[in-house]
Amino acid sequence: MVGGKAIVVNDKKCIGCMTCTRVCPSKGAINVSKMSKLPYINPSYCARCEECMDTCPSTAIRYSSRKRAYERYNKIKTMDIVSELLEKESKKLSQESVKINSILNKITREVSYNNKEPEFTRDVTDLVKAEIKALVGDKLDIGNVCEIIQVTSPHREIRVIEDTCIGCGACIKECPVECIELEMPSPVHIGDDCVYCGQCVETCPFQAITLKEESFHVENGRIIFKRREILGPSEGEVIIDSLACQRCGVCVNKCPVDAMTLENDEVVVDHDKCIFCGECQSICPTRAVELRSKDS
Repeated sequence: MVGGKAIVVNDKKCIGCMTCTRVCPSKGAINVSKMSKLPYINPSYCARCEECMDTCPSTAIRYSSRKRAYERYNKIKTMDIVSELLEKESKKLSQESVKINSILNKITREVSYNNKEPEFTRDVTDLVKAEIKALVGDKLDIGNVCEIIQVTSPHREIRVIEDTCIGCGACIKECPVECIELEMPSPVHIGDDCVYCGQCVETCPFQAITLKEESFHVENGRIIFKRREILGPSEGEVIIDSLACQRCGVCVNKCPVDAMTLENDEVVVDHDKCIFCGECQSICPTRAVELRSKDS
């Protein structure tokens, strides 16, 4: 026994094998976090028998001070409670989102079909209201629609113009996620892993790659549809809301250029590496990531 000490799991070394949960003789001492999916120890129930330490294949279980152990346990429990609340709210939100997405998709098709301009802006508030009423009557408020639209990711479409592309491979060298391949003799092929960062568009010497973005925005209470051509990489800053962020690491793992790290329990963005693709914003479960463009 070690006085004044408690046993904890080191997340960075833990491989998630769950061996500790199977060998622990103290019921309720080792639980699995809903957020990280890794085991953690409740110091109040742990008998410090060291069975888990002896059997851990990655030596991830060690002693720490009781104060730190309780702080860690309370933090994980709090995160799991928040996760459960978010899950309940997200179910409600997802139901509304499905309805709103169907409406926005229909309006996008209608507006795009009637306007072939590469760039244009249109107020579609009245169209959205009419579609809402036709689909769900008065059950969905326009205010809820605006809230969901504000966190909706834009639709982007990238295309290679076969008649223009000569297969020079300039875009292949610049692609940060290595999703472009040369299909001999030409043109190049852009794979599904594309993050639509625009670097290939800017690099192409023959303007053979086009990148179109269609999105909905809320401006002064009105819903605006925008279509624009992306001619190169966007510039701006990735902002992390430390209060909303749950330090789950999803954005860190998803970042295609490893521009995000988890340091001292905070998400840190390397702006020199960041290509401003928006993958982190679209995947964040708590909407803690915001892309603040220089154009906005």
